[in-house]
Amino acid sequence: MTGAETHTYQLLWPLVITFVAPFVILLTGRNQNVREGVSFVGAALTFISVAMFIPDVLRDNLAGTVTLFHILPGITVSFCLDGLGIIFALIAPFLWCFATSYNIGYMRSLNEHAQTRYYFYFGVAIFGAVGVAMSANIFTLYLFYEIISVFTYPLVAHHEDEEGFAGAKKYMVYLMGTSKLFLLPAMGLTYALVGNLDFSLGEMTRGIFVNADGTYKTALAVANPWLIQLTYVLFIAGLAKAALMPFHNWLPSAMVAPTPVSALLHAVAVVKAGVFSVSRVILSGFGSQTMHDFGLSLPTAYVAAFTIVVASIIALTKDDIKARLAYSTVSQLSYVVIGVAMIGAVAGDPYGANTSAVQGGLMHIGNHAFGKITLFFGAGAIYVATHLKAISKMNGLGRRMPFTFGAFGLASLTMIGMPPAAGFASKWFLLNGAMSAGHIILLVALLCSTILNACYFVPIFYRAFFCK
Repeated sequence: MTGAETHTYQLLWPLVITFVAPFVILLTGRNQNVREGVSFVGAALTFISVAMFIPDVLRDNLAGTVTLFHILPGITVSFCLDGLGIIFALIAPFLWCFATSYNIGYMRSLNEHAQTRYYFYFGVAIFGAVGVAMSANIFTLYLFYEIISVFTYPLVAHHEDEEGFAGAKKYMVYLMGTSKLFLLPAMGLTYALVGNLDFSLGEMTRGIFVNADGTYKTALAVANPWLIQLTYVLFIAGLAKAALMPFHNWLPSAMVAPTPVSALLHAVAVVKAGVFSVSRVILSGFGSQTMHDFGLSLPTAYVAAFTIVVASIIALTKDDIKARLAYSTVSQLSYVVIGVAMIGAVAGDPYGANTSAVQGGLMHIGNHAFGKITLFFGAGAIYVATHLKAISKMNGLGRRMPFTFGAFGLASLTMIGMPPAAGFASKWFLLNGAMSAGHIILLVALLCSTILNACYFVPIFYRAFFCK
């Protein structure tokens, strides 16, 4: 683990706050205003407690690490804040504040049942997301990854009807099934090959399989390269929250949940935990040297490119606005994956990190989060006001709800990647990274996806404002 270990527990404040806040919500559940005020305060304090470390991260790229428990030699429950982790650790509580504001209007307007339970599980999901962001090793990341899965199940099944339980069942089968079948064995193989599960923090070249002098830590992996390749495939398959095809079908099925939960799933915690975990495993677990030496970069990028294009085509066929947004999420998440996967794919420079692609991918974690939460909030506002979900029935609604559809249109520009929206910046870096990798297929996939995004977002805006 790079970076000097710090023994101050100040680093744990974001986790302590997000752990305590849900239980305070339970205790104050009888008073709606206090209960929801706790969510606001918890979100604000968490964001501030993470933001305190921005100067340290900017200066050293690592604010420090702290170890809580030693499980086995080389296996600990440890936390850190580095340049990668602080991105997600800031996004989750910041958007939690906006989600709470939206929850109040949505849940009260529809007079939803079990609202205290709802807010409790919502808060625990943020706790899991912050834990994933701050995990200093694979074991800790796995614990918090599973916390998110378990405690978002009641949110997906919130309506407690046949459709809700069916969607929640598929949600759990995909996420818990893949983590047990693939992620656990990947952890075991990594421990057997290396002897620990600590991420290589602060740089993107070595990874956990490589010594400081560039040699591999285990002769077994060098003699049997398929072991590293198998470990990598198990990691990617086990992180189904990233919704890479064919492990994506849980995401559209989870749309039976209330719209604020859909925003939580698609923008704040769940899928962001998936693509963040993939990013952490690739950048801090394998690194550019291992990704290049064992031929892992381009196959991953091609799978992500396939997901981007196919999910966009499926989104075109959906008339239900939440279903269209769901497949849009499947597509957009793979922008992050394709970016970080290209770390070991630089033409003429075997161990050079493809920094442009990585920057574009990581930038899209935030850009997609803000854009997609706006889109789902818009869809929820439309449903509360009109009880409409079918896009074909939204003709002229923009004149009745100009602010809602105006915000929806602006967020759509980020998804499409039109300047000056934020999504343009991340796609620009990704396109530069694809050209640096020298693979025209990736470039074409990114350009095609932009056209497809416009094809399924522009008609919504056009119907709302220009159709009778």
